[in-house]
Order: sequence, then structure tokens, then C-alpha cells
Amino acid sequence: MSSTLVDLTATSGDTLEHETLLVVKGKRSGYTMSLAVHSTKLGPALGGCRLWTYDSWEEAVSDSLRLAEGMTFKNAAAGLNRGGGKAVIYLPRGTVLDADTRRDVMLDLGDAVESLGGAYMTAEDVGTSAEDMAIVATRTDYVCGLPSAEGGVGEPSDATAAGVYAGLLATLDEAFGSRQVAGRRVTVLGLGHVGSILATRLASEGAILTVTDVNPAKHELADTLGAAWVEPGMAHLVDGDVFVPAGVGGALTSEVIDGLRVKAVVGPANNQLAERSGAARLAARGILWAPDFVVNAGGVIFLAMMNEANPSAAATRQRVEEIGDTTARIFREANERGVTTLVAAEEMAAARLGAI
Repeated sequence: MSSTLVDLTATSGDTLEHETLLVVKGKRSGYTMSLAVHSTKLGPALGGCRLWTYDSWEEAVSDSLRLAEGMTFKNAAAGLNRGGGKAVIYLPRGTVLDADTRRDVMLDLGDAVESLGGAYMTAEDVGTSAEDMAIVATRTDYVCGLPSAEGGVGEPSDATAAGVYAGLLATLDEAFGSRQVAGRRVTVLGLGHVGSILATRLASEGAILTVTDVNPAKHELADTLGAAWVEPGMAHLVDGDVFVPAGVGGALTSEVIDGLRVKAVVGPANNQLAERSGAARLAARGILWAPDFVVNAGGVIFLAMMNEANPSAAATRQRVEEIGDTTARIFREANERGVTTLVAAEEMAAARLGAI
């Protein structure tokens, strides 16, 4: 395995805040992967592995750093004794992995995770699955989210969707004075695992849905749900009540924010803001934004708590449902202090990190 390990804890000046960055070229697959550990102040870092296409491996490394930092705040805000980390496997544009190569990639990932000695535990994320994690587990113990048939707790998509739903109810209450879903006009951008679960639940409760995905095959789900379909680039222009980013990050660009025709934004996508200033831009337009790293924490709560020595499904569900209370608290603090919801959420997480 060809790798470069950079220990960032002893650096100073205009450097990254991350503790460790490992960039690896897998000895089996030849694919480049980046493992970033942002913080272990609260405990070993926990965050999924993203398998995605980028224009360059440098872009993939940057994404791992950004996502790892987000995991630190996510885990802290969720009350978990876990730090923040992330793995990103770089696929050049147009790459399609066959089964054998995919297995080699996961074996290489397992070796890379093992080399960090427990500082980082990986799990599934965008582009990876519980079955992939089972392959990773043949090379390291620092992995969770394995299939239930193999003694694992399975994929966390249901828990992630449940947490987003709890955050969505709190957002409806703040923006409209009612938690009622029926009759609300909701646009869901992205129908992956979590987006599909959310869309299905919202449709069952009477929401008026508009949906989209970069995969045109998802049109079938839209028909099943009785939802309107728009092209991905037009989703933010739909007149409605709530916009739900449920795909990859960076969806809330300045252009998208300026074109939004809703009162609230809440969804499971990580790092929704293309730029930090987007939080203030949303607030200036009177659009309530539920910080992504708060509302989408259900999955990591599930993985962390269900992998404890004596896991409790009931306690895990309760913690996930408390995401709604946390979201409501952030809205209150933002209103009382005259700051954005992003600042209120980050300071809540930072307070816990600072107490350690």
C-alpha cells in the first residue's frame, strides 16, 4: 500500500484543524482514498466512507476534510462520545466498478482504517453499503453497520430518516406554527436511501410532493407516491413550503438560495451550504434553515449506540427523536440572540467540545 500519513496535531499557523490525514493508494485496487480525522476530543472518530466520483483526487481529499469536520460537530451536537472522521474513495468521472474491483477497494479501505489504530471507525455512507462494510470487516475491527445477518446492526438509513423527520416537524412548527404535514408542499431533492424513505413517509401523511433525482429511474417512485417530478436543476424553483436537500453536499449555492420559493429548508444531505455565508443569505430571505449536521444525526446515533456493549433499541430511538427537541432549541437560541441557525448550532456543539 502506497500511503502518506500527515499528523496535523503539532502544526500551527494557517493550517488545518484536523488531527490526521491519511491519503492511500490501495495496493489491490490502485484507487486513491483519503481518511481524515478532525477530532478525537470526545472519543474515537466515527464517520462513514463515501465512494464517489470527483474531477481529481485532490477534490476528494478536500471533501474528506470538510466531511470529517462536519462529523465532529454532528457527533458533539448529538451528545455522542465520538469524534469526527470521514473516508472518501476517489473515483474518476465515468468510473464503473465491477464486483471484483469493488471488493478490492473495500479490502484496501479496511487496511487503511486498521493502520490508524482505532482513531477512526468507518461505516457506510453515500455510495457504500452494509455489504461493503462486511468486506472491510475482514481487514479491521474498526467498522460498524454490518448486515444483521452477519451480526451487525444493518444500515442506518431508517434512523437517519427518522431524525430528519423529527427535525422537519420542529421546523414546520417554527415556520408555520403547526407540525401538521398534511397539505404541506414539500420538494425532495434526491431519492437515495434516506430521501426515498422520507418521501414515502411524507406522502403517506398527506404532503403534496414534488421530487427529483439525477437517476431518471427514480421517476417510478415518484409515480408510486403520486408526486410531481421536476428535473434536478429546477427543484429549487418549485413554489412550496419546504425544500428538502437529500442528495450530495453543496446544493445550497447562492443562486439556489436566491431562487428558493419556500419558507423552510430541512433535509438529510451533509454540508448543504456551498458557502458559509449561505446561512445568513437564507435568513435574510426569511427562509428558516435547519442545520444539516443536527437533523441528519440519526444514522450516526444509531451506529454509535447500537454498537455499545449493552445496546438498547428503545434508548436509541428516543435519542433519535430528541433531534426534534435539539432543532427547536437551536431555533429559539438563534431568535433570542439574533444569530443564524448555523451559528447557534455550531456554538452548541462547540460548548460540549470545550467542556472536555
